Amino acid sequence: VQLQASGGGLVQAGGSLRLSCAASGRSFSGYAMGWFRQAPGKEREFVAAISSGGTTYYADSVEGRFTISRDNAKNTVYLQMNSLKPDDTAVYYCATSAQFLATYTRAYDYWGQGTQVTVSS
Repeated sequence: VQLQASGGGLVQAGGSLRLSCAASGRSFSGYAMGWFRQAPGKEREFVAAISSGGTTYYADSVEGRFTISRDNAKNTVYLQMNSLKPDDTAVYYCATSAQFLATYTRAYDYWGQGTQVTVSS
């Protein structure tokens, strides 16, 4: 299974970015997908998850600003990030899980390589 994350970059506070994660090597539509992030010196933290059926769940810190979605025909999951803040600066990782909307890293078995998001103030 391979996950390829892309779409990161440098943006000013208040701006938007859309991350993409393309999956291959697994029946994508049957698995939940999640986004996590890790800032320097901090643990990897949950951001958002989407079930195989499209149910979504968000961390409190991004609720109302970020939207996770998936396109099963393209084997791709997206993270639309709006109203970005400097605290959102981190490496963002996508991952796949057989569990329903898990928020902990151990529930995810395959991970992408990460994409850097930097929000300037």
